[in-house]
Amino acid sequence: MNTCVPLSTHAALSRLSDRSLLRTLGHIGGRWTASPDAADFVVTDPASGAPVARVASLGLTETDAAIGAATAAFPGWRDRLPQERARILRRWGELMLAATEDLALIMTLEQGKPLAESRGEIAYAAEFLDWYAGEAPRVNAEGVTPHLPQVEMIVRREALGPVGVVTPWNFPSAMITRKVAAALAAGCTCVVHPSAETPLSALALAELAERAGLPAGVLNVVPGDAATIVGAMCADSRLRAMSFTGSSGIGRLIAAQCAPSMKRLVMELGGHAPLIVFADADIDRAVAIAMDAKFATSGQDCLAANRIYVERPLLAAFTERLAARIAALKVGPGLDPATEVGPLMHDRALAKVAAQVEDARRHGGRIVVGGHVHAEMPLAYMPTLITGAGEGALIHREETFGPVASILPFDSEAEVIARANDTEYGLAAYVVTRDGARALRLSRALEFGMVAVNRVKITGGPIPFGGWKQSGLGREGSRHGLEAFTELKYLCIDTAA
Repeated sequence: MNTCVPLSTHAALSRLSDRSLLRTLGHIGGRWTASPDAADFVVTDPASGAPVARVASLGLTETDAAIGAATAAFPGWRDRLPQERARILRRWGELMLAATEDLALIMTLEQGKPLAESRGEIAYAAEFLDWYAGEAPRVNAEGVTPHLPQVEMIVRREALGPVGVVTPWNFPSAMITRKVAAALAAGCTCVVHPSAETPLSALALAELAERAGLPAGVLNVVPGDAATIVGAMCADSRLRAMSFTGSSGIGRLIAAQCAPSMKRLVMELGGHAPLIVFADADIDRAVAIAMDAKFATSGQDCLAANRIYVERPLLAAFTERLAARIAALKVGPGLDPATEVGPLMHDRALAKVAAQVEDARRHGGRIVVGGHVHAEMPLAYMPTLITGAGEGALIHREETFGPVASILPFDSEAEVIARANDTEYGLAAYVVTRDGARALRLSRALEFGMVAVNRVKITGGPIPFGGWKQSGLGREGSRHGLEAFTELKYLCIDTAA
């Protein structure tokens, strides 16, 4: 295998203006690295099944080398002035934005989302680099009023150490920068394991980080088998933290594997978001919010609205208008400019969505729109609306991760709060109402880490992203995301003559 040009005949690759962004080897200690002991794996286009690239599958030896490189690079990176770290992060973000078209093309080819969404993710991902470039110099010491005579007391934050980062396939660029930018700004070094479905976006970011001046070993990317690589990362005491985005089940497994080395854990896990629409809502706005909250990224988003509760007086009109909007969605390959909903990531995702729809039918659900696979794209499930399914249906108990919406009626505020909170998840919730007092009551009563009132987009660099209960530990973004990669050190200095 060569060092940058993948073995692929995918026609869309000819649209890349900078071919060297399409990397297929791991990045360890500043070197593009393959494994002599493991076979390559193929990254495919979910829209067509065509191969996009063959990527090096790294193993235990390379994982150990990546952790070693991050460990060796840590003292030098930690001791750099935060302003110097900030300049590199900001330059990395600038290079990302300049390469938006190429990065978006790579993302759409390996992940399947519409090209417009991929462009949006690149801008979103670069935002974290810029945000944490600004935060790096603001990690200040604080004074403590002494309780002892003739002493000065100081508390400061210091970089935690080398950290492990494990990212999912649904946001293959933004989930890296949200984690890595915070860690690097704090003075930590990183070992990143990207999803095997979408490693090309991660490797392209490593190429740009190198161009931005990030020193060798500060950012290492290790593609390959997750069980092998992540298991080794969890077990290695040189890594002082693990930051993971993915399912709650895998999060629990990682937490157990990290327990012997007492790693810091930052976890953004599953979601099961309720969308609550009250009868006083502007119906057109409510429908638009439901569309955006449900069908972005083909529904493959932990923030996606999984349960749509509609107050009974508005139910019929809301259902009719939402059904019309869903039926009008354009489903197709992500490279088609007209596409609004692309394919699902893999056959397992498709099988889960189809199983939930069938289960909803068995629980009395009526398929108003959709309910079947796309006729010409095997991994695309048609946008679907279900009404009348019982509360016990899987779609009302488990995360869907697909373009299927289910509507449930409710009759009172207290009732819908109790039903919305009746879940092991607690990531995000949506409320649509014109009643300001009600909005405040709901924002307090809902047991979720993030509540959006009369809107969908709430994320970005300044906000603490994360959930309650089985939806995670810690926060990403904001100053809290940086503090997760620091340790507190208390100094007590005798000042007696």
